[in-house]
Amino acid sequence: MANVLWLQGGACSGNTMSFLNAEEPTVVDLVTDFGVNILWHPSIGLEIGHQVSDLLHDIVSGKVTCDILVYEGSIIEGPNGTGTMNYFAERPMKDWIKELSAVCGYVVAIGDCATWGGIPAVEPNPSESTGMQFLKKKKGGFLGADYVSKGGLPVINIPGCPAHPDWITQILVAIATGRIGDVKIDEYHRPSTFFTDFVQTGCTNVVNFANKIDGGFGKRGNGCLFYEVGCRGPMTRASCNRILWNRQSSKTRANHPCLGCTEPGFPHHDLQKGSVFKTLKYLGFLPQDVPAGQSKLGYYLRAGFEKTMHTAEVALGVEKSHSDSSI
Repeated sequence: MANVLWLQGGACSGNTMSFLNAEEPTVVDLVTDFGVNILWHPSIGLEIGHQVSDLLHDIVSGKVTCDILVYEGSIIEGPNGTGTMNYFAERPMKDWIKELSAVCGYVVAIGDCATWGGIPAVEPNPSESTGMQFLKKKKGGFLGADYVSKGGLPVINIPGCPAHPDWITQILVAIATGRIGDVKIDEYHRPSTFFTDFVQTGCTNVVNFANKIDGGFGKRGNGCLFYEVGCRGPMTRASCNRILWNRQSSKTRANHPCLGCTEPGFPHHDLQKGSVFKTLKYLGFLPQDVPAGQSKLGYYLRAGFEKTMHTAEVALGVEKSHSDSSI
């Protein structure tokens, strides 16, 4: 039996909605088949008012064991470090998290707001929001760079806006069944099981990306959205095209650009232009936006060569069709 406490800070509840739609395993499977006991959840918990605060006090004091603390949303430290912008159960939420993280077996941050600070932490960040152990790409966050849970691991990050439901439930199962030690985490504390492949892997537009075929937004199969409007699939690590959403599709398969929501730089914003979700333009990349393992110059040269070769192939095909029709 693994006791799970789920709390929520500066968030939109999107990860809760995603979690409740999990399929492999479902939330019901977690309880009936894998021994997960949900002590309390803000959307489905039965306790209210002092019942919740009493439960939290009992966990902090050791009367109730909490094996997994799940946190959704940013840690709000404003104003001026007091945390009073986010009161919960008669205290700033950040104070609860500080005490609970010291006694719970494992801490799991769900979604971009909990992992990196997300949208609430976009400059100028009036709420002084941060992630559990990261602020964007900088390690530290609220709990500090050296934080390790009683189970011996740092905060386990499951990013996404929202996170895929099966990423959430499968990590909870791994902890509940004692297999979390077999799960490798990367430099941003993401489980490699879900965050090794690039979103581009399995994308139906991957050939068009390699050839830089011109296309138009929303035209299925007619051009790569990375080339057109700045899809971040080639530099975003997530299994969206391997573990499909609703077992059916993904953003890129639906011909929508990947926003890079599992990377610590999300949301990629441009304050000068007043844009929170900045897309990329061909030949307008920042160095960190070039696909991993490639130099900026090398990427431009390869992309230009492939584009030229494709254009030549198309021209030869048109010329051949004209000659065939004249025979």
